[in-house]
Amino acid sequence: MNSSLNAARRLWEIGEARTDVVDVLVVGLGATGAGAALDAASRGLSVAAVDAHDLAFGTSRWSSKLIHGGLRYLASGQVGVAWESAVERDALLRFTAPHLVSAHPYLLPLTPAVPRARASTVMAGYRLGDALRAAAGTPRRLLPGPLRLGAERALALAPALRADGLRGALLSWDGRVVDDARLVVALARTAAAHGARILTRCRALTLAGDGARVRDELTGEEFDIRARAVINATGVWAGGLTPSVALRPSRGTHLVLRPGALGPLRAGLHVPIPGERARFALVLPQADGRVYAGLTDEPLDGPIPDVPEAPESDVAFLLDVLGTALDRPLSRADVAAAFAGLRPLVDTAGTADAAGSADAAGGPTADLSRRHAVLRSPDGVVTVVGGKLTTYRRMAEDAVDAACPHARASRTARLPLVGAGPVRPGTPGRLARKYGSEAWALHELMREDPALAEPVALGITRAELVWAVRHEGALDAADLLDRRTRIGLVPEDRAAALPAAEAALAYS
Repeated sequence: MNSSLNAARRLWEIGEARTDVVDVLVVGLGATGAGAALDAASRGLSVAAVDAHDLAFGTSRWSSKLIHGGLRYLASGQVGVAWESAVERDALLRFTAPHLVSAHPYLLPLTPAVPRARASTVMAGYRLGDALRAAAGTPRRLLPGPLRLGAERALALAPALRADGLRGALLSWDGRVVDDARLVVALARTAAAHGARILTRCRALTLAGDGARVRDELTGEEFDIRARAVINATGVWAGGLTPSVALRPSRGTHLVLRPGALGPLRAGLHVPIPGERARFALVLPQADGRVYAGLTDEPLDGPIPDVPEAPESDVAFLLDVLGTALDRPLSRADVAAAFAGLRPLVDTAGTADAAGSADAAGGPTADLSRRHAVLRSPDGVVTVVGGKLTTYRRMAEDAVDAACPHARASRTARLPLVGAGPVRPGTPGRLARKYGSEAWALHELMREDPALAEPVALGITRAELVWAVRHEGALDAADLLDRRTRIGLVPEDRAAALPAAEAALAYS
């Protein structure tokens, strides 16, 4: 089938979903839910997947953009989680999304705040991580090994570092995704190409083992979707549909630093958090000139919002941490915006963890395992929670295995996502890094209509907005600015691009 998602296809497939009985209903279209829809559809099962909002509306667009091998989990003794991360990183780098996921260098500056003994311990961890890379089969040409650099070389890669007292830096490599929301879009479109019905703006009101009551948020109409198996992949919101699931959500805040705030930055940074043994703030330069810096790990109490806010206390904390390593401390004026995401950490005191986590509840959320859990409620609904972006595919596979134990084996570990094919020679590099093998079609769209080649913001063109409406399921301006692109992260950029986004909707 065609992989294109758009308003017309959504309307048609809602009509089909109202009358058919599907093999699998997936609720939630973040990375795990979209991954579950793909996993089930690629096994030959009929699938409907719904979300109350848009693709990647929740946690999956607020990640650190890392596809990592789990070094932090090694430090806390979670060898199984680290191994799983290394294997899934390999799949993304080599097979499923090489157009969206690539290796990136990171420096851990050896400042006076990093004793020599700690530097040796961290380097030992890097070498263990490199051993996991080799065991997972990732070639060194894709993911180079760690090195210790002198101060001069470290400053060449990151001139913003404080030179006084700098002994050098530890250089490591790990995976990163161009855009976490775009990864989810690719998953959903690949699922659609295998026959899954991807229904955004369809809110599940109630769940049972044989289906759900759903409301079309665009029309207000309610209808039933009947299914032989149901997977709840709504992350931090899972307990609202399956009350037996207990979670301890945590908030992770990132800063969006203005272009030039850290000067030319040729590598990411790992900045040790004072007083923490194995936690670091991450600094990650973006292709558009912005820099993301994060992240906090704070327990979330009270109601779970659809879109969490980043409190000023988190902003101040991150600025202080970054200031320990920089020549010029950052000010609040260097921060163009901030965003926060919620992690669905499993509360092992209140939930029977089918994945076998043995973490004790009650401590800081930073200490909770990132191991995922697949749980079955008394009415038969399968819920998948926990985990992280890197391991979305394994989480999806485990959820489908639990929901459909007699289905054929998963095949997603080597299944390329939309855009993962060869890039045509002559394709502009910026488009190739974002759209992969589909980039030429965008290039042709701009050649056919030169007005669509006009930049909107951050180098993003009108053609990319039109493409998102026609092929990526964008239904309104917020979909275009906040998830198909990341223009909307900074309020002034969003305001400037809003007229172009609204105009692009007419191209449906």
